[in-house]
Amino acid sequence: MILYTNKWMKSVAKELVKDVVCVELSDPKFPEYLKEAEAIFGLGLKVDKAFLDAAPKLKVVALTSVGYDGCDLKLIKERGIVLTNTPNVLNETTADLAFGLLMATARRIPETQEWLKAGNWKSAVTEEVFGTDIYGKRLGLIGLGGIGQAIAKRGHFGFDMEICYHTRTKKTDLPFPATHMGLDELLKTSDFVMVILPLSAETKSLIGKRELVLMKKDAILINAARGPIVDEPALYEALKNKTIRGAGLDVFEVEPLLMTSPLLELKNVVLTPHIGSATDATRAGMVRVAAENLLAALRHETPKNQVLK
Repeated sequence: MILYTNKWMKSVAKELVKDVVCVELSDPKFPEYLKEAEAIFGLGLKVDKAFLDAAPKLKVVALTSVGYDGCDLKLIKERGIVLTNTPNVLNETTADLAFGLLMATARRIPETQEWLKAGNWKSAVTEEVFGTDIYGKRLGLIGLGGIGQAIAKRGHFGFDMEICYHTRTKKTDLPFPATHMGLDELLKTSDFVMVILPLSAETKSLIGKRELVLMKKDAILINAARGPIVDEPALYEALKNKTIRGAGLDVFEVEPLLMTSPLLELKNVVLTPHIGSATDATRAGMVRVAAENLLAALRHETPKNQVLK
């Protein structure tokens, strides 16, 4: 039995995989299906010991995502299960969203829309609603994988931004000029700091109180990677106290974002509900790539996007 766990693009899943059973993770019957499943694909899978113990026949887990931080890699490998993901197919769409967050935060678009709706626009606008320029500024990228490079292209070619980046090793043959920097230097000198790297033990809380203090007072932080990379309480304090100018967040430490989150009280933050890859075309592409990975694994071939070798 093959399970697909998301109702969106159900028709695409059924078209690609014969006899696929589409069952939401929240469906009360999901545990019954999981018990018989040989393969599963979908978004939001937390493949830990409890999940694997409930799926004794499981041979393949095909994630419809790039990240696999919700998976117990050691246990998956020990049990001989093939794990795949869907890189590249969502690079451009996620880069669109990340750069959109940058623009919306810099120009205070959601905030000024609410200001307008509240009836405050009675004459020419003053510094009360002024934003900050993007064109020609320095964009600091923490991480420079496929998505990071797509963002950098938008910044350099579209907005004549100076690109700097922090990675473990210096990149070569980039299609745009970029300067490799240490993290502290990047934080101190960038007008916009964008987090776009995977979550791991090394990157958890990478951006905390110390790092936020290093940033320029008029800098803006964008996180379109994973919520726990940024210390959320520290960010809240930095935004509240105007340690930095603002932030744009598509990801959070706890998702869905709790309605008790203090971030919801702030005007200088733009929040979106983890929609980096959320377009019809991209999600369909992710389902297709996941299905191809799954079918290859079941044929005992090496999937194109196998996580564990």
